[in-house]
Amino acid sequence: MLRPLLSLLLGFTLLVGVVVPLGVTALAGLTMPDRAGGSLVRREGRVIGSTLIGQNFEDDVWFQGRPSATAAAPYDAASSAASQLGPTSAALLTSVIARVAGRRDVPADAVTGSGSGLDPHISPENARAQIARVAAARGLSPERLAALVEHHTEGREFGLLGQPRVNVLRLNLALEAQR
Repeated sequence: MLRPLLSLLLGFTLLVGVVVPLGVTALAGLTMPDRAGGSLVRREGRVIGSTLIGQNFEDDVWFQGRPSATAAAPYDAASSAASQLGPTSAALLTSVIARVAGRRDVPADAVTGSGSGLDPHISPENARAQIARVAAARGLSPERLAALVEHHTEGREFGLLGQPRVNVLRLNLALEAQR
């Protein structure tokens, strides 16, 4: 009785633990190699980021992502974790109030972190709210930046999943190309 049980355990361990993951990895590499490779963005042969992980853009000349909840440094994928602060948390309220600091009509994603602390996207409303600041810092017309934001606004997945969003790294790379 023990021999068939151990044979099944070993067989399913190999199947589910080795064969299936390798098969899925190979299939992903064949059908969508960019995503399977981490969606890395390269410039002059050097990796400058990933469209799947947020980047820390602090200067006024850049569109800025959501606040990052990673502890050691902003958008540190090695320490990815949510803040674990719930809606009744005084610490969350204090940090949101500090981020709002005299601004009006602030989109929620401009003052709250994402679940992982690594979200590479912001809402189109958040991007539009930053246009005046970026335009003033770069000496560009707000209309030109509004068109850039609209061009880089991604729709819902398959037309129905999620919300429209803007990838901050892609938007900032397009902004840099405007020079």
